[in-house]
Amino acid sequence: MRFCRIALDGGPRWGRVDGDAVHLLDGSPIEGGQSETGRAVPLDSAVFLPPVIPPVFYAVGLNYKSHVEHARARGHQGAKLPERPEVGYRANNALTGHGSPIVRPAGVEGRFEAEGEVVAVIGRTLRNASYAEAREGVFGWTIGNDVSARAWQHADRSFWRSKNSDTFKPMGPWIETDVDPLAQTTTMRVNGEVGRAFPTGAMIFDPYEYIVETTRYITMHPGDVLWMGADGTCQMEPGDTVEIEISGIGVLSNPVHAATA
Repeated sequence: MRFCRIALDGGPRWGRVDGDAVHLLDGSPIEGGQSETGRAVPLDSAVFLPPVIPPVFYAVGLNYKSHVEHARARGHQGAKLPERPEVGYRANNALTGHGSPIVRPAGVEGRFEAEGEVVAVIGRTLRNASYAEAREGVFGWTIGNDVSARAWQHADRSFWRSKNSDTFKPMGPWIETDVDPLAQTTTMRVNGEVGRAFPTGAMIFDPYEYIVETTRYITMHPGDVLWMGADGTCQMEPGDTVEIEISGIGVLSNPVHAATA
């Protein structure tokens, strides 16, 4: 099934996507609210929100071998293959939905890049999870675009603005519950032209290994998200439209705007 959140009647509403319609639900399907209200809206007129606002926003970096090698070739000698799965964090303020603009802030110069990532949405409370429990604990999968302002990333002591500025984390358009993400292909397009494509599952550590390692120390909760990293980047400019497609899940599309102030 595909579940989404849309803006309707002045607030967010959960829905189930079926064909060309969004069937409204009485609550969050992650928390058991899957009863339909009998009301539906056309899919092509729906205003998509991020499919979940996570209690905790986990993010993985450098999880594809060729991405690490590419970073080292560009002079980033600190880039190396991870020896174990370790997560970082991102900020919820950076989240935005399918169709909403990515806004490049004033002062951003140089590389302004998109990275297409598969995202695990946690569906149950997990602590000291086994690999099997980690698999069972994922509610579904969505798509993320990890936007980065590289000059800020290298100039600042942390990722506070280079990866966490408003609109820098598009996510959506929905959560797909019936897909094996490791058997898919991720394709990144700018203005319809393919900039990068790679096997989604060609990771150094898979999502379940990250969940196992994380829950040894940190309890994961329903609605938490885990972004799984990308194998390559695409340059963006204001006026572009960026699409991240993951087969079996869908297409996340966002226009790129320049900040007006």
